[in-house]
Amino acid sequence: MYDFKTEPYEHQRTAWETSWNAPYHFLAMEMGTGKSKVAIDSLAALYEENEIDTVLIVAPKGVYDNWVMAEIPLHLPDRITAKIVRWQPNFTQKFKKEISEIAVPTNRTTKFLGFLVMNIEALSTPKGQQTAKRFLELNPSNMMIVDESTTIKNRKAARTKAVIECGRKAKYRRVLTGSPITKSPIDLFSQCDFLAPRALGFDNFYAFQSRYAVIERRHAGNRIYPHIVQYRRLDELGEKFDTFSSRVLKEDCLDLPDKIYMRRNVPLTDEQAKAYNQMKEYALAQLDDGKLATTASILTQIMRLQQITCGFFKPDEDQPIHPLKNNRLPELLNIIEELSGKAIIWATWTHDIHKIRDSLAAAYGPDSVAAYHGETPQDDRQKIVNLFQKVDSPLRFFVGQPRTGGFGLTLTAANTVIYYNNSYDLETRLQSEDRAHRIGQAKSVTYIDLVSPKTVDESILKALRSKINLAGTVLGEDVRGWLL
Repeated sequence: MYDFKTEPYEHQRTAWETSWNAPYHFLAMEMGTGKSKVAIDSLAALYEENEIDTVLIVAPKGVYDNWVMAEIPLHLPDRITAKIVRWQPNFTQKFKKEISEIAVPTNRTTKFLGFLVMNIEALSTPKGQQTAKRFLELNPSNMMIVDESTTIKNRKAARTKAVIECGRKAKYRRVLTGSPITKSPIDLFSQCDFLAPRALGFDNFYAFQSRYAVIERRHAGNRIYPHIVQYRRLDELGEKFDTFSSRVLKEDCLDLPDKIYMRRNVPLTDEQAKAYNQMKEYALAQLDDGKLATTASILTQIMRLQQITCGFFKPDEDQPIHPLKNNRLPELLNIIEELSGKAIIWATWTHDIHKIRDSLAAAYGPDSVAAYHGETPQDDRQKIVNLFQKVDSPLRFFVGQPRTGGFGLTLTAANTVIYYNNSYDLETRLQSEDRAHRIGQAKSVTYIDLVSPKTVDESILKALRSKINLAGTVLGEDVRGWLL
């Protein structure tokens, strides 16, 4: 009998018992319900049954580091020796040595479970494709996991084709996502094709599409293209999907804690890193000059560093905004794809709120999103709240400014709250959390923080989680530690 390191909730145990030794399985578990834990317990049990000795995990950039730093160490039993290798696109000597140590089990002098953790974006490159394929070929007793599998819903994308090809070389296959269908039931085909060529009963996409969608031929100039008019036989599709999947919704999990905290990493681009380092040196110089190092001035520098992590730079209040190439907004959209139901997105700056609103409106329709900030007319504010709270309204996303909307409002229609960035004020954070987690909320609430590693983002989040109010603290050497 498998001995869990962390005791599973009832719904996690059920999903594990259903799937752990299946050749392929779809863990369609809503964000916050523990799909990563179920996958790790499955691979650990298979390892102890001598069924696998290596695992390839593929996940988006914002998530794959979390497997390395948090999920595997937390849930993999201590009795299992693990070696975890994180993908490095520049193929350093250290990386080559690490991957060679886990590549061929027969050459190992000691028994261990080897992990190669890659970001999905790497599978769009020849180097990444070759590495993943070779790793699986050298290790036939393997498992391949695709986290946030909606990243492979586009069957024509290079990374989708590469992932499916790699899947053909995997002994055990798992896909993980909170929302397997984001915009269309047709999204399922590529995700399930990775699991098995005929998982849904079709090895041909067009046969699958014609079965479950009504197609019309439309004209655009001289071009003729197919257009989906409606979907059909979805009950049949659902029954097929249920034979190899575990569907878990938060609303069905009565054993979950009231609050679930998650973190999504957002690496800085080269442009951001350059601007961040320049601003950091300026802030350190201020700290070195005792006359300039007031609490207010230091908090201003922290704010500017935060702006850079969000993708823009504003030297002074009366100067224009300079946009910076960044990964934050794309990562937010990736998260949204994984969600079902309504969500609150908190952002400090109006500039970001407008960007988020426009992007969500483009992706999900203008009626799906509303912005709530200091410039929102008073007459519109309660209308937005009322519409958001209506279960059947099209308004799905509340994009707000914590210092404006984080106090007094009831937003219990959402059970997911995303912090695009964090204020350093503890009261603002606590109050904004409580907009969703208050009387009238019948579900667990998941809080997701977007964080750029090795920046002030990490330090601010740590302070907030420790209930430290930075705005009311005399800052000195602690801040220096943040910056170094």
